Amino acid sequence: MARVKTYLRRNDRVMVIAGKDKGKVGKVLRITKNNRAYVEGVNMVKRHLRAAPGRSAGIVEKEASIHISNIMLVCPKCTDPVRIGRKILEDGSKVRVCKRCGEVIPTEKA
Repeated sequence: MARVKTYLRRNDRVMVIAGKDKGKVGKVLRITKNNRAYVEGVNMVKRHLRAAPGRSAGIVEKEASIHISNIMLVCPKCTDPVRIGRKILEDGSKVRVCKRCGEVIPTEKA
């Protein structure tokens, strides 16, 4: 499967729009090359871990990936899930823009 161009980035606030966690809001932890994202507190699964040096055995709950088509960016101004547009500023830099309110979506550095 080919990689799809996405305008989602790490640390963006997103809302799940489909699936068992529909309506949940979380922060993007990372985006993989196969069009999947790990979102904080979404799609939690249990993993059974074997004891290792410095770690005890047990059942750990952690995030599993979710397809990027099932999440939408939450605009910081409108506080709603929105589509993302692109705009070129006067200085030549490209920025992400909210399609609903037209506000520039800031890029937070990790």
